[in-house]
Amino acid sequence: MPESLPSHASVVVIGGGIMGCSTLYHLAKMGVSDAILLERNKLTSGTTWHSAAQVRALRHSQNLTRMIQYSVDLYSLLEKETGQSVGWIQKGSLSIATTPDRLTHIKRQEALAHAYGIEARSVSAEEAKERWPLMNADDVLGAVWSPEDGRVSPSDVCAALVKGAKTAGAKIFEDTGVTGILTRDGRVVGVETAQGVISCDAVALCTGLWSREAGAMARAEVPLLACEHFYLLTKPVEGITGNMPTLSDHDSHLYIRDDSGGLLVGCFEPMGKPIAPGVLGEDFEFALLGEDWDHFEPMMLNALHRLPALETAEVKMLLNGPESFTPDGTFMLGETAETRGLYLGCGMNSVGIASGGGAGMNLAHCIVHGHTAYDLTEADAKRFATVYNSVDHLMARAPEILGTHYEIAYPGRQLTTARGLRALPLEAEYKSANAHFGQVYGWERPLYFGKTTEPKMRFDRPDWFENVRSEVMAAHEDAAIFDASPFGKLDVTGPDAEAFLLRVCAGQMGRAPGSVIYTAMLNARGTFESDLTAQRIASDHYRLFVGTNAVKRDLTWLRRQAEGFDVEITDQTESFATLGLMGPEAARISQSLGADALADLGYFKLTETRLAGVAVTAARLSYVGEFGWEITCAREDAKSLYAALTEAGARPAGLFAQTSMRIEKGFCAMGHELDSDVTPIAAGLGFATRKSGGFIGAEALEAARSAGETSQIVSLRFHDDVAVPLGHEPVYADGRIVGQTSSAAYGYRVGAPVALAHATGLTDGETVEVDIARQVFAATVVRGPLFDPEGARMKRVFA
Repeated sequence: MPESLPSHASVVVIGGGIMGCSTLYHLAKMGVSDAILLERNKLTSGTTWHSAAQVRALRHSQNLTRMIQYSVDLYSLLEKETGQSVGWIQKGSLSIATTPDRLTHIKRQEALAHAYGIEARSVSAEEAKERWPLMNADDVLGAVWSPEDGRVSPSDVCAALVKGAKTAGAKIFEDTGVTGILTRDGRVVGVETAQGVISCDAVALCTGLWSREAGAMARAEVPLLACEHFYLLTKPVEGITGNMPTLSDHDSHLYIRDDSGGLLVGCFEPMGKPIAPGVLGEDFEFALLGEDWDHFEPMMLNALHRLPALETAEVKMLLNGPESFTPDGTFMLGETAETRGLYLGCGMNSVGIASGGGAGMNLAHCIVHGHTAYDLTEADAKRFATVYNSVDHLMARAPEILGTHYEIAYPGRQLTTARGLRALPLEAEYKSANAHFGQVYGWERPLYFGKTTEPKMRFDRPDWFENVRSEVMAAHEDAAIFDASPFGKLDVTGPDAEAFLLRVCAGQMGRAPGSVIYTAMLNARGTFESDLTAQRIASDHYRLFVGTNAVKRDLTWLRRQAEGFDVEITDQTESFATLGLMGPEAARISQSLGADALADLGYFKLTETRLAGVAVTAARLSYVGEFGWEITCAREDAKSLYAALTEAGARPAGLFAQTSMRIEKGFCAMGHELDSDVTPIAAGLGFATRKSGGFIGAEALEAARSAGETSQIVSLRFHDDVAVPLGHEPVYADGRIVGQTSSAAYGYRVGAPVALAHATGLTDGETVEVDIARQVFAATVVRGPLFDPEGARMKRVFA
């Protein structure tokens, strides 16, 4: 007789694929012995069972790579722990290049692998041919060999995870569909099934292809969509002897490996085939979609070129199994913004098996401890704006995301589908100025101006180099306008506004009305949840300016810390426009437009005034290291204000110019220098925190200070003007890796390529080497900003 469902479980995991099984296993290992997993059909019956199951450790960030390295270690340990084979085959992977840009791309990956402690080395076309004799290598320019990569049996991995979870007390219920997720006051309290209700404290949503619909049961946004994914299977082929490395021919959009003596040839074609919501029903169990040879034909032609043996191989089948994709190609992990206690582990973008071990561990860690084991902000479940969750958007975007799997990671590359989701108040004006736009949190932001043709993607000096130079020099020598309207504007009002912000922010939030305060928001570990600029408009009114991508995450964090405080927190982002007027001519322009008082406004001060007849709030600060103000007005007044500023001589400047100037000034940014693994002390921002404490994370920060933690952020000025650092390059001193670049650009004011880096043990003026696609460039270390005309004023403010 089947075991009956419990009436209560601390955590209910929904979904029995790799993410669900891994999350359950790790919950049980972390002491949640009453955790249960509910699967409406059978374990692995959705996407997991038909996965090609490649496990390639290297990813674009250190922590995603670390996560997959954890998966590799876990899968080998599981076999010893449970006695269940996981089918681990470690034969390495071979990435070939048939174009010069692809060769640069894989050499950048090789350099990155060294920074992350992964073995990888360049090999010639001849050696690549030796490792894959069936390959036509006539057009191969070079390759990178990664011996630590491998593959597993997905069903066996899940069987081992389940066995380990059961041993630790967890329970699994197959053929048990969830029909509802119960909430009360915005928090999960239970789940409904056909067999009854289970009360619970948390739900882990690991429902794969069906996660968007499952999340909607708890009123949560889960933007993902299924696409068709193809791989060809053949019967045995002469020349396949035993197991071979995975062959990655990404210029042809292919991955290739042996399979039962034959070939498995899979693809991530440039534009996939979306599957509309509702097509895959509840009975889609161990099922596949129909073969589509017309769609696969271009990929088949590529495969025939690379593997001539395919011409005579006997085809078993063209497997068409659905996979789920998110709007940016990274999975979703963590608690949702909309519903407390609802945790996402889904949208795996065809890397579920490789990621599953580490992602499941991090999801369990998030449920048990309130945060992931290390920073995974790039996978945060709260990172998407609401506009990304529409079906129309997902149907357009998901097929392109499938195709980006094997695209070359060019700097400045933009997605082309589902654009125009959110327009800035000045979009028409920017189009008239020939802006080249990039999409950020749904907003179309100008990257640079004066575009005459579509830029060619490249790794050397970009097509927009001179455009950006002219914008930087306008801000440096004249006056430029930087649009900060997409930054989040969160109003905190009420009698307890100051007390609340003194608790959640580490900066000097008690400064008088009329002040501007730069501050960190820390967690209990003393590391960054966010950084922001606060404008104290009145004793009971602050306006917080937060990062464009951080609006939902920061709003959620603030509201969840506000219990017990008499405050109201509202999102005013779309009500206002903010323009940064920067440069030596800014004072002249403001005076000519009737705002004489602005020129005398103190640093980190704000005032309400009228500029060209428009009511504005002007804050004296600069993100680009030039004299100026950030000027906020009602959204509907932006056009007239902009017209007056440009008529008076200011010109627009884009995001690329701003980034270049930020790096020269040594300003840190979330997602680059700052994240939830970094303290303000390690970022060189300890001076901007209150020594008196009383804020979240104060004790941990003081412990770090007492332990002697020091700043690990340095500026780098490259000696060779043709160097093009992009970020994530390893930094060497005396032949050993001491750090990694975090932001990079050309510094037009200092006349050299520049970067910020996390590094240890470096002294001011020291020469280091930076590995850019296996070419070494010398750079001088500067412990501080490379360009700092405003530095003295800033130090006085924080003194």
